[in-house]
Amino acid sequence: MVNRMRAGIVGVGFMGTVHARAIRRAGGVVVRAVGSTPESSRNAAERLRPEVFTETVEELLSADDIDVVHICAPNATHARLARAAIAAGKHVVCEKPLAVNPYEAEELVQLAVDAGVTATVPFVYRFYPTVREARARVADGTAGPVRLLHGSYLQDWLAEDSDDNWRVDSAVGGPSRAFADIGVHWCDLVEFVSGHRIVRVAAQTMIAVPARGGRRVETEDAAVVLFETDGGAVGNVTVSQVTPGRKNRLWFSVDGAKESLTFDQENPETLWIGGREINRQLLRGTSESLVAARYTAVPAGHPQGYQDCFDAFVADAYAAVDGVEPDGLPTFADGLRAAQLTAAVLEAAQKQTWVEVASC
Repeated sequence: MVNRMRAGIVGVGFMGTVHARAIRRAGGVVVRAVGSTPESSRNAAERLRPEVFTETVEELLSADDIDVVHICAPNATHARLARAAIAAGKHVVCEKPLAVNPYEAEELVQLAVDAGVTATVPFVYRFYPTVREARARVADGTAGPVRLLHGSYLQDWLAEDSDDNWRVDSAVGGPSRAFADIGVHWCDLVEFVSGHRIVRVAAQTMIAVPARGGRRVETEDAAVVLFETDGGAVGNVTVSQVTPGRKNRLWFSVDGAKESLTFDQENPETLWIGGREINRQLLRGTSESLVAARYTAVPAGHPQGYQDCFDAFVADAYAAVDGVEPDGLPTFADGLRAAQLTAAVLEAAQKQTWVEVASC
């Protein structure tokens, strides 16, 4: 970076902490951090160690010492906060979902373009070197034409009837939970690797626990989605936040005519390459392509993980602020894409029919 990026963080829970680490590792500085109340802002000052104590969002957004705003607050606030940050002339890193409906997401894409600011959404699983290797093998034809896309994203943090979280409340988390929270990550990753776009979906959603925290649950615990792509492939994905034993198992297989490529986020150091006679496991940091090697931070045998991906994403986002155009940087347009997919899945589940996905 030409200058140290001066960052402000809105939302100081788990994700705020992840962003703070990534900001510093990208060479930036956490100048301000605010929570939903003055008390949470004071707690943030102790945990995130911003340079300037700040009590309110308004104070952070109007500050002259902030270049980029990282939005890590609850989902329903994202569009409002992103809109305000853009109006203040700040660059934006907004947690997904960018907005809880496609109309607001589309508005934010245009506002960012009109303002000339860098605006990104952390679809950070793109930044695993093994994912980049899989993408390179599809792009250069090694895998052959893609025929089938399949997999799952499974978690268990809501598996017990007594489990609860703000995300369960649709007024705060939005009309979709499991798919909007993790299903869009899977779809983003598979579209990114395959080069295909999902154009048509059929879906079934499920509420496994009808009441949590004394309130009726209105958002899905799980979803099963069938889809077709613009490249002639078909696929399916199972998404769940109620699968015991699965902490964060994002697993996909991109099956080409010559080889299939399988990635497992809980074991990201290897890419499984399936062949007709021989199956192989490519080790991260060994013989991968130059594209993948760019995101290899440490030698093979020294595991890289989720935080490393986040660090790489923020570094690329800040490079974009400086005028660089990093390949594969997820922007507000990708946030809009996620909102359109979510809307299509909800509609397909509600109508019990195939639904066309809106195009960005």
